[in-house]
Amino acid sequence: MAVAILQARMSSTRLPGKVMKLLAGRPMVERQIERLRRCSTLDRLIVATSDDASDDPLAAHLQQIGVDVFRGSLHDVLARYVGATRAFRVAGKVVRLTADCPLADPELIDACVRLQDRLGADYVTNGQRRSYPRGLDVEVFNLQALLIAGREATAPYDREHVTPFLYRNPQRFSQGELVQDRDDSALRWTVDTPEDFAFVERVYAALYPANPAFTSDDIRALPFAHYEPGAEPQGTT
Repeated sequence: MAVAILQARMSSTRLPGKVMKLLAGRPMVERQIERLRRCSTLDRLIVATSDDASDDPLAAHLQQIGVDVFRGSLHDVLARYVGATRAFRVAGKVVRLTADCPLADPELIDACVRLQDRLGADYVTNGQRRSYPRGLDVEVFNLQALLIAGREATAPYDREHVTPFLYRNPQRFSQGELVQDRDDSALRWTVDTPEDFAFVERVYAALYPANPAFTSDDIRALPFAHYEPGAEPQGTT
């Protein structure tokens, strides 16, 4: 079992407030949490947001619906993760997720957690040698590896993006990766722009009413599933 930490903020630069935009009648972050609760390998979910005033509405809403919330640094997201593990006395393995991915795949998350457990690796991901759509990224790592990164990482990039200190030091942290046979790396199922959000709205409109637990294969079967606006980098959440 593992603890998922979902990082979220309201001050995204390309689509401010995106995590609270309504998707099928509820905030987007809530729809993602709904999907994450279908994971069988997660025994806790914590949302890590910032202590900036801009995130007050997000934190208040999450607490109102019974979600565990930790608030820490806006820009030092690595410190925010470390703080969340200490505040909630996390032990063992951590799953890093970002709150701009409302099409998150519970089966894929479970597969990454089980791979990390099977390999005994310090760090496992499906996002380095990408074969899955952007927006289905999963990172699983040992708590001790995270704490080491929290103590030793000094580069602003490492502090903002949480895990580069781990995957850039394979001589210190054992690595594993999950790669599928098909190449979906060009697909964008994340939300950084209004166009991304419009695509996700279409997916939910087509699938959610009949089957709230729709799968990645259900999305792939949609005639408009191959939304490829360009190779934009995923924003920090």
